[in-house]
Amino acid sequence: MSQPFLEQARQLQALSFAAHIPLVCFGIAFPVLVLLLEGLHHRTGLRLHRTLARRWSRVMAALFAIGVITGTVLSVEMALLWPAFTATFGGVFGLGFAIEGFSFFTEAVFIGIYLYGWDRLPPRAHLASGIPIAVAGLTGSFMVISVNAWMNHPGGFTLQDGRVVDVRPAEALFANPYLWHEFVHMYVAAFLVTGFVVAGVYAMTRLRGRDTAYDRLALAVSLTVASVAAPVQVLVGDWAGRAVARYQPVKLASLEGLGHTMAGAPVHVLGWYRDGKVVDGIELPRMLSLLALHDPGAVVVGLDAVPPDQVPPVNVVRLAFQVMVCLGTLLAVLGVFTVVVLARRRRLPTARWWTRAVVVAGPASVVALLCGWVVTEVGRQPWTVYGVMRTPEAVTAAPGIPVGYAVLGTVYAGVAVAVVWVLRRLAAVPLDTDPEVDPDRGGPTRPPLPSSVRGGDAS
Repeated sequence: MSQPFLEQARQLQALSFAAHIPLVCFGIAFPVLVLLLEGLHHRTGLRLHRTLARRWSRVMAALFAIGVITGTVLSVEMALLWPAFTATFGGVFGLGFAIEGFSFFTEAVFIGIYLYGWDRLPPRAHLASGIPIAVAGLTGSFMVISVNAWMNHPGGFTLQDGRVVDVRPAEALFANPYLWHEFVHMYVAAFLVTGFVVAGVYAMTRLRGRDTAYDRLALAVSLTVASVAAPVQVLVGDWAGRAVARYQPVKLASLEGLGHTMAGAPVHVLGWYRDGKVVDGIELPRMLSLLALHDPGAVVVGLDAVPPDQVPPVNVVRLAFQVMVCLGTLLAVLGVFTVVVLARRRRLPTARWWTRAVVVAGPASVVALLCGWVVTEVGRQPWTVYGVMRTPEAVTAAPGIPVGYAVLGTVYAGVAVAVVWVLRRLAAVPLDTDPEVDPDRGGPTRPPLPSSVRGGDAS
């Protein structure tokens, strides 16, 4: 089927997704960091932990509000841009979006309670009120990812004469073998992106000459989380790659530009896919078979296994994959170095080159995240529901998409300006109290600072 606005619809959806998915990372990971800091306050009595947790909770609420805007746009686009998809399969994945909606409202309610209750609830009750925020962020993202996993590996229904019958939503959403690696990959990515983005902000303040105990604590908490997540993500990526090899072999062939099915398939670093092969790339013999199937002589399915009209845009998928792997590897190296120094010296590195690397790691992690989702979504093309419904069959035939694209681009530009303004205003708010005075414990208290937030010599 030929639809005049197919590419515009894809671009519009991609724009909305790129704006929303980094906020999802903060929705998953940031509540956990805030609760971690408040828990440390209860354990150590150090006022600095409470001060940082309280300030971060305001940022958490602001980003949640922005996520409401971008998430609502995505929900509306699902119905307006892809009406055949929602009409045909809504009964299969509708349960997932319903649970996601309940998670959203739960998160909104408890964010309000958490913010309002800082000086009004008993300390332990206030800490407990933040737990549903973290749980709701987890369940909401889990349900959306389960729908995406179902789109990549559909099941739980029977297609009869173009109609969906015998729907089994629980089987479709929870018993999908494609779900778990995708969810874990995204969950770890959330902590990686959130940690590096937040750490990048405080690393920038260090480069500008501000290095207070407050800034060192913020950098230590966020960067420790990211540094642990980064190397773990490498292992999860191996798991995800093997799942793709098993359930979506054509996507795997697109990742590496493998034009023909062969045993002992190689990996090509860099290069360009043309005429069924990668040109001007660095070939690593048998590496694809080894990485994907853990057997250097294993047979890997090539792009010639399907008709040409079922081959994804190889160079788009392949470039996104290589950028993701390159950045992910560099972030893992930075994370391992940071963890080693922290374990040996009980503090973070202070060398200027390392601080600059942390600043760069923030935007680099977001780029890696977006490239990963390009691989997932573009690598599934030309299918909306893999092997069942093609994307041209799902898209709307209604005119007006270019106008909507321009309007949405303008709206997102305004939202971006508003986000920067709000975050700068929150950052400019003075600290609540002297970090070494803890009124919750009846007066001044000066427990020793953790070694990770003390100053030290450059390493």
